[in-house]
Amino acid sequence: MTVIDAHQHVWDPARADYDWLENEPGAINRAIELPELLPELRLAGVERVVQVQSADNVEDTRLMRESAAAHAEVAAIVGYAPLERPEETARIAESWRGDSLMVGVRNLIHNIPDADWLLRPEVDEGLGVLERAGLAFDLVAVLPRHLELVPILSERHPDLRIVIDHLGKPPIGADADQPWRGLIARAAENPNVYGKASGLYSAVGEPGDWTTDAIRPVFDHAVDVFGPERLMYGGDWPISLLAGGYTRVWEGLAPLFASLAPAERERVLGGTAAEFYRIDPARL
Repeated sequence: MTVIDAHQHVWDPARADYDWLENEPGAINRAIELPELLPELRLAGVERVVQVQSADNVEDTRLMRESAAAHAEVAAIVGYAPLERPEETARIAESWRGDSLMVGVRNLIHNIPDADWLLRPEVDEGLGVLERAGLAFDLVAVLPRHLELVPILSERHPDLRIVIDHLGKPPIGADADQPWRGLIARAAENPNVYGKASGLYSAVGEPGDWTTDAIRPVFDHAVDVFGPERLMYGGDWPISLLAGGYTRVWEGLAPLFASLAPAERERVLGGTAAEFYRIDPARL
């Protein structure tokens, strides 16, 4: 089995616009390159990564492509396309045709004030472009409304593969986990909707104030509603630096992975990501 981290970033504020980084701590408000992470990946036994969009611009995608060209560990890229401009999205999708590295698209919808942005007609048309091109869509759901949109999008685009990044940011550390528990279950009813066990940090207080026991109910619920065949691991580096770092996150999740049957663990740690993103076997 090839262990795949399905959610990892690189960025460089000197080469692309990352406006959301402006108020972030220096630990991540700087150039981030894969070699910094490689020793921890090897220590964890993670062999491949999926690099995921960090900014709504093509320069960010270019940086990921350069990272992939320099490092065989990058098995796939989720890049950027302006869904609100479907004709441009179509041109980008066409330019990726035949390039097995480019497997999906993400937009930073959580930074858009309109929580219903994905329902706009022009954005809906852009999602249709992804659906027809066979590209996956990473959905950054941080509000309950974002999760409420998933069944609507699934109905409109039955062949669109959607993965919910960070399991929709469950309220880890809070006294109650509704409405998240019900909304993620409803979203998971569509077999083309998957989940990433990534970015599972404390929602109360500091991001690093999490424990394995605090994450366990969230992870167990995700296994129940998605099944291991639609659940994948993501390390969320370098954002994870704010929550203890890559190794701490990996070691915190490891007991949860160990609780699965061997075949189930293989799905979560690689098989699901390879299938969902249709990763070229030659890159694994």
